[in-house]
Amino acid sequence: MGKNSGAEVKRKFKNIIITFSLLFVSFTNSFGQLQDESSIAGRAGASMRMGFGARGIAMGNALTAVISGELQSYYNPAILPFQSAPTIVIAYGALSLDRNLNYLSYTKNVKPDAGLSLSIINAGVSNIDGRNRDGVHTQTYSTSENAFMLSFGLKPAECFSIGFNAKILYHSLYEGVKSTSVALDFGAVYLLSKNITIGAVIQDLNAKYKWETSSLYGINGNSSVEKFPLRKRLGISWIPGDYSLLLSGEYEVIGSASFLRIGSELEVFEGIYLRGGIDQIAVNTDLPAKPALGLSARTNISNWTPSFQYTYVFEPYSPSGIHILSLSFTI
Repeated sequence: MGKNSGAEVKRKFKNIIITFSLLFVSFTNSFGQLQDESSIAGRAGASMRMGFGARGIAMGNALTAVISGELQSYYNPAILPFQSAPTIVIAYGALSLDRNLNYLSYTKNVKPDAGLSLSIINAGVSNIDGRNRDGVHTQTYSTSENAFMLSFGLKPAECFSIGFNAKILYHSLYEGVKSTSVALDFGAVYLLSKNITIGAVIQDLNAKYKWETSSLYGINGNSSVEKFPLRKRLGISWIPGDYSLLLSGEYEVIGSASFLRIGSELEVFEGIYLRGGIDQIAVNTDLPAKPALGLSARTNISNWTPSFQYTYVFEPYSPSGIHILSLSFTI
């Protein structure tokens, strides 16, 4: 009786996984047909797709299926139930051409089988030279994109979890020209074994910027909407044997463009990690890849476990690379 009952539970759970997978594929395909499936070049929300935090960017942003170490719901909200302890992350990105990329998050596990995260993402450009029709400098401008994110993940079974991100997107483009919208992400994670995990995410549902310029140009102003391209990702992570090594990879479709990503993390000494990855490996576009290298050091201070992380990204079409600094605290 016990064996039959156990087999029945496994059969039902397998059917749930298959059903979820079919619904995920069907939903993403049908929703994608409603969007302009052009290339991602010049599409809205580009800075929101650069990745966040030194660890994720160093690993090529291939964190869709990573459930160990410092976890960020930006990559997949379904990983939150695997967060072992409350963690605070502060990240600062120094980019060329007066750009910045910043990130702040608080993540904690919620007993017995859930996780919660609050995050703020900020990207922008400063020192924009304003000039009049005669070419005379008038004033200096800046622009910023922001996302305020609430994330929740639930683990209904030991080897399966689901989650969502609810995001408020706020873009300040110019004086009186601002946009606010709400977007959603959904994700799932499944443990194939103790060392192999797969994950799937659909991201930026309903994400858009809506511009109204009549207050700036009067009767010559108009309204326009810029939609974010829908993102669909499938990832895998692998910890080979008893080695202190993590390997990850993923395939992503953004609009009509497809990319591969790979990442790695190696603990060379206790608390010392080396990371490397390649983001934006184009499958059907001519966009160049973005390699990255990083390292981190972690220690214990009383009840705190601080970690300092640094990442350098080789950014194409830029006079210099990207520097990402992160400081995290595990409480």
